[in-house]
This record gives sequence, structure tokens and C-alpha cells, in this order.
Amino acid sequence: MGAGHDTVAAELARRVRARGHRADVVDLLPLLPCGLGTGLRAFYQASVRHVPVLYAGLYRAFLRPGAGSRPSGVPLARLAADRLTAIVERTRPDVVVPVFHLAAQLTGDLRQRGRLRVPSAVFLVDFAVHRQWLHPGNDRYLCLTDEAARVVSEDLGTPAETTGPLVAPEFFRPAPGAPHWRDAFARRAPGRPPVLLSAGAWGAASRPAETARLLREAGFLPVVLCGRNRRLLDRLSSVPGVLALGWVADMPGLMGAARALLDNAAGQTAVQALAAGLPVVAYRPLPGHGAEGARRMAELGVAEYAADAAALRAALHTVAADGPPRERLVARGRALFRGDVSARVLELAAGARY
Repeated sequence: MGAGHDTVAAELARRVRARGHRADVVDLLPLLPCGLGTGLRAFYQASVRHVPVLYAGLYRAFLRPGAGSRPSGVPLARLAADRLTAIVERTRPDVVVPVFHLAAQLTGDLRQRGRLRVPSAVFLVDFAVHRQWLHPGNDRYLCLTDEAARVVSEDLGTPAETTGPLVAPEFFRPAPGAPHWRDAFARRAPGRPPVLLSAGAWGAASRPAETARLLREAGFLPVVLCGRNRRLLDRLSSVPGVLALGWVADMPGLMGAARALLDNAAGQTAVQALAAGLPVVAYRPLPGHGAEGARRMAELGVAEYAADAAALRAALHTVAADGPPRERLVARGRALFRGDVSARVLELAAGARY
């Protein structure tokens, strides 16, 4: 639904192509009939932005693990089956790699019914494994953490392994754009350490202006990433002491100049920060998979979780300053990047027979 899935798919395709192979990226939602995919995306976006309690209820009903009979995503996913199989017949891939949970439901169902004749290797991009990722028809799961791989294996009996997250290589090395951002921050608020507030590509956040003011009062420069939410950008641009940014192309440079990331989704922005060596603090996470993912990151020791304003101030003053606590958090975050998803995908493709 969000830009994180697109970013992962694009980087995976880039790596495959760099090794001399062909890669095609397919967005599942436009394959759904009658504009259903567009409607689903708009509904999800609106609920996360404006009625988070609604999404929390949907998450509990459809996604969160639990006992008893629960709704399945397969009936919805099957509506895209004919169009996806037509693409497979035309492009003749050696492996299909879902990076979105509804796509994993579809490929698992197609494999189980014999309509997809090549392996399906799901790259599970969430720290918290919700049930709509899981389908026994998929051949393999590639996961961010050992815990996620264990959940998949125990629930499905399907082979699952840990590769770690997938981000562009620019996040692992010194960013050329970082000095520019440092200069901009110093001009804006001399002596105030910059802290990024991520609202994702859609600019979805809970009380961002209040959080930004809290950071300013604690001695930081709040740098709010509003994504493509123009209304949020306009609103926060008028808050004194706050630097509000729209869509940022140079995320490696921005992260290289900041002291911490305040995250609310445990998604791709968070793992980019882990790769860049930028400490992550979860605060007011989005409901559902955002909150569950933030808790999992904290349990793994790769991020801090601030339950209230006092905890947020304490966490930021600890991790934004140079010293052992910051170094330990950064080291644990970078240790997640254990393997290359593209290499495992190509190994599976090499053994496929169309």
C-alpha cells in the first residue's frame, strides 16, 4: 500500500539487474478489477491518516494472529489471479517474489492450485509477522529477523530464513549530501541537534505538531518529514522552531546529518536509518502493524520505544549524544543486515524449471 513496498521492490529489481538478469516489478493493486485496488489504497490511506482507530480494528480482525476462525485474504487476492498469471505467461520468470502481504496470499494460492509453476519466494518486509503474510502454498520465506523466520516455520512448516532488511547501498556509506544538510541545520538552529520525525510517504502521524514542539522544548531541532502530504507540510511550516520538509530525494544525506530518527511505522524509513547508523526511537506508532513492529524492534534492541513524553526526552538525550549507548544501538541495528535477498532469490531461480 505504501511507498516502502515500492522502494523494496525497486531495490531488489536493481540488484537482480546488476547481476545481469531481467526483473519486472508488478504492482498487485492495479490488477484487481473495477478499480478495487485504487479504492483499497485510498481507504487505507484515509483511515491511517484520519481514523486510526478504524484501521486498528481492521488489523485486529484481519491481520493480527489469533485463535479461531479468522478472515482470509485469499478471496480478495484471487480477483487478480487471471491478470497475474497472464503476466507470468508473457514474461516467463524463474521465480516470483512477493514483497506485499496480499501478493503473498495470491502467489501461495496459485502455487497450491497449480496455476503458478515457478517458485514463490516471499520477502517478508515487516518486523511483526501478521497472518496475511502467511500462506502454506509459498515455497520459501525470506525474513528480516530470526524471530520472524521462526514464526513462519512454526506456523506454516515452510522453509524460512533470515536475510535481514533490504536497502540501497548508499545508506551504508558516507553520504555526499550530508555536509549540505548539516550546514542547513546549523543555519536554522545553531547548537540544536537535528532529529528527524518520519510521517512516511503519506504524511501520516499522530499529533506531529505537538511532538515537534516537545522536541524543540527539549533542545532539539525537529525536522519533520511530511512526505507528499502538502496540508501537513503547510501546517507544520508555520510552527516556530520546526523545519518541515516535503518529499526528500536525498535520504542518505539527510540521515547522515541527523542525530536520531523518531519513527512511527517500523517500515522502510526505519531500516534505512539502521543501515545509515542513525538511532531509531519509536513514538506514537501508527496502529496495527506499526505499533507491533515498533515493539518488536525495541525487543530486538535495535530501537528505543518511548511510551510517553518523558521517556522520549530521556531516550533522545541518550541516543543523540556520542557515547556507548548510541554506539551499541547503531551496532545492533547494522547487525540485522546479514545477507543479500537478491542472491537468495537468484539461487532459487537457478533451480526453477518453467
